[in-house]
Parts: sequence; C-alpha cells; structure tokens
Amino acid sequence: MRFLAPPTPASSMPGGNEAIARGKQQFSLVGCDDCHTPAIGGVPLFSDLALHKMGPGLADGIQQGLAAGDEFRTAPLWGLGQRIFFLHDGRTSDLLQVILEHASDGNGVYPLSEATQVVKNFSRLAEIDKQDLLDFLRSL
Repeated sequence: MRFLAPPTPASSMPGGNEAIARGKQQFSLVGCDDCHTPAIGGVPLFSDLALHKMGPGLADGIQQGLAAGDEFRTAPLWGLGQRIFFLHDGRTSDLLQVILEHASDGNGVYPLSEATQVVKNFSRLAEIDKQDLLDFLRSL
C-alpha cells in the first residue's frame, strides 16, 4: 500500500534543508531540469518521459520500439534517495558517477549525448555546490 502514493521528498536530510534548497537551484542552473522536469501535470516525477540520445557511454545497443540503442526515456527521479543502484543497467550506486556518465562524445556509431553540456556545467561548479546538488538528489 505504501507504493500507491508518490514518494515524499525529505526536507532536511541529507545535508540539511538549506543545502537541499541550494542543490535544487543548482539542479536547475546547470540544466538537469531540461530533461528531469520537476513536475508534469502536477506530478513531481522529475522527468519529461521523453526519449533522449545518451551517447556511446550509456548505449546498450538494444533497440526497443522506436528507441535506438543509445536512446533512453528519462528516468523519473522521484524516490531516488531510496534507491541503491542507478542507471538503466544498475551499474553504480554512486550518484556522482551517474551524473558524469551522462556525458559522452559521439563515436561514429552513436552521436554525442544530449546531456554532455549539462555535465560540463555541473563539472564547473564549486565542490560545495556539487555536494548540495547531490544532497538535493538524495532528498528526493
């Protein structure tokens, strides 16, 4: 029964409510919300539910329906703080690695990831701002 309602984001853990609020701002400023849209029709999914080209770094080469081997539907981030493994194949439990793996240059088979510029924006943040963004994600 507890899975019938959307997950409730934490307001103060981890990092405290000020860090989470700053992280939410950074999430938007670097462009994460271009694809991980905070809400659709009032539902706080943190997804646009669209297919995106993610480049060779995340490509699995599997075509499903209209999705090519490097395309994935934007995963909803709600409940992220309760997950153990991330990405489409569960390859990591490290959120920083998840963010960094969203960037990849084209390789002749697959084009550049649509998220590459966002990851570059994230990488230019001060370490405290990166941590705030990670705290925001873990609060979801």
